Order: sequence, then C-alpha cells, then structure tokens
Amino acid sequence: MTPKDVTRIIVHCTATPEGRDVKVEDVKRWHVDERGWSDIGYHWIIELDGTLKKGRDESKSGAHAKGWNHCSIGVCYVGGCDKNMKAKDTRTDDQKITLGCLLQDLRGRYPNAKIIGHRDISSKACPSFDAKSEYSSI
Repeated sequence: MTPKDVTRIIVHCTATPEGRDVKVEDVKRWHVDERGWSDIGYHWIIELDGTLKKGRDESKSGAHAKGWNHCSIGVCYVGGCDKNMKAKDTRTDDQKITLGCLLQDLRGRYPNAKIIGHRDISSKACPSFDAKSEYSSI
C-alpha cells in the first residue's frame, strides 16, 4: 500500500478483559495459529504499559476490518472489555498517550486517511470508545 492508497486508520481493541497483560506475540498467535492467517492482522499493537509494537508491515494489507483492509492501517490497543466481557474503554493513561502519538504520526504519513473506530464500519463495539470523535482534530 502506498500513502495514497490509505484512506482510513482504523482503531481496534483486543476485546480482552481490563488489566489482562496481552502481548503482541499473543495476538499474532491468535491470528496465525488459531485463525490460520499468514500474519498478525493489525499493523500496530499498543500493550498495557503503552509500549508500541509493530505488527504487520504497513506496506501490506491488514486483516483487521473486512472490506477495508486494502485501504487502511489497523491499530489495536490491548483491552476493551470489563471483567464480564462487556465493552469498556479500558485504555490506560500510557496507552492513550501512545495511541495519540501514533495516530498523529500515521496522519502525517497518510494525510488522506480518516481516523475511525472499527465500530464505525461494523456492528461491533470495538474499540469500546468513539475514536472517530475523540481523534477528529488529528
């Protein structure tokens, strides 16, 4: 994908309980071993402590938003559910800081892309907050 091809930056959550320490390696295992995909579906993962981890190379289409993978970058934070697996914005302060910085960087590199949440193009609650509204000024 070239910068001109990317029209969306889609924010996701792992849909895991608040506080569960999921690592990028776990997500990759879910996608490759359990779903049979060739690689992790997201381009970027933000772990609980705010650490930014690279997933799939940005030059390759992701596997994170059916019908939108060919023109989007997928960003995912760890969390998104309460202890009962109901949608909840569980982003830590560190995750919020990292996500904001990452989105600013991505918008600089993909100036034609709009920032949206997965929920804006699917019937899912993901990422458990209104990313489109929250990041409208980026």
